[in-house]
Amino acid sequence: MKKILATGGTGYIGSHTVVELINRGYEVEIIDNLFNSKITVLNQIEKITGKRPKFFEADLLDAEKLDEIFQQGNYDAVIHFAGLKAVGESVEKPILYYHNNLDSTLNLLDVMGKYGVKELIFSSSATVYGEQDTPACVETMKTGGAITNPYGRTKYFIEEIIKDYVVAYPDFNATLLRYFNPIGAHESGLIGEDPNGIPNNLMPIIMRVADGRIEKLQVYGDDYPTEDGTCRRDYIHVVDLAKGHVAALEHMKPGVSIYNLGTGKATSVKEMIAAFEKASGRELPHEFTARRAGDLAEMYADPSKAKAELGWQTELTIDDAMRDTINYLNKAKESNV
Repeated sequence: MKKILATGGTGYIGSHTVVELINRGYEVEIIDNLFNSKITVLNQIEKITGKRPKFFEADLLDAEKLDEIFQQGNYDAVIHFAGLKAVGESVEKPILYYHNNLDSTLNLLDVMGKYGVKELIFSSSATVYGEQDTPACVETMKTGGAITNPYGRTKYFIEEIIKDYVVAYPDFNATLLRYFNPIGAHESGLIGEDPNGIPNNLMPIIMRVADGRIEKLQVYGDDYPTEDGTCRRDYIHVVDLAKGHVAALEHMKPGVSIYNLGTGKATSVKEMIAAFEKASGRELPHEFTARRAGDLAEMYADPSKAKAELGWQTELTIDDAMRDTINYLNKAKESNV
């Protein structure tokens, strides 16, 4: 069975993917600088899987340390999650985002080439599509157009860098996974989303309103051309997303492959609030405010390519995600008592 290195493997999506990989019998090692995650996640992964992945606390910007890790690693493939990802912060600190996300990836590709590691799965994003004429995104669409923030542009630039790298090194294989909106937590309640700093995405804000850290949810706009006036997005359960990485690893093809990982359905902000209230049995304080610059009315994945070529499709629902999120919140509260 292959030996996998997960960069950013203690993060939200990374940790869930590590669990799925271990459960499938892969040997997994993690490199993470713990900038936006906690070392205790390793304990939780061990509780879920019965195995503790080898861990390196290091930054991908540290080329010397990265070389040391690869020198002893003998990896078959790398799944690259590591990167800064707060959209709002990227607008305020564009140089930080370009330096961190691009240079870390360049270092990674360089060291992979040096030690003959020829398979890469890159954690990309639906933000590479920018603004399109249709809300349903397919992999053949032009990317890099009306991207509204530096974070999204770093994802687009990295995709292009990887494509160029594969042209230069034809024996190198890469899969680009374009995520839509990950939500939920592992059914055990042991791992979930808990970002450092002020969250930008809907679900972690809902979680912080629910546990009292934020007074109320600000809903940006209720006058969009959608059924209920609020923005609609494709929310995918993080466990389904993690399984998508395993499917991509097991169907790696020569060259560059690109897949959307989403449900193919859009859910509005109002519907998300209602689903959380139904699952929790209590009201979620919220108020409607002005639209936020750069928000699209509706966006969702066409995931048919991933189904056809990877044999992957989502199995979990919004209600499942809400149940698992509440379970995670309750477990976190219990451990802090």
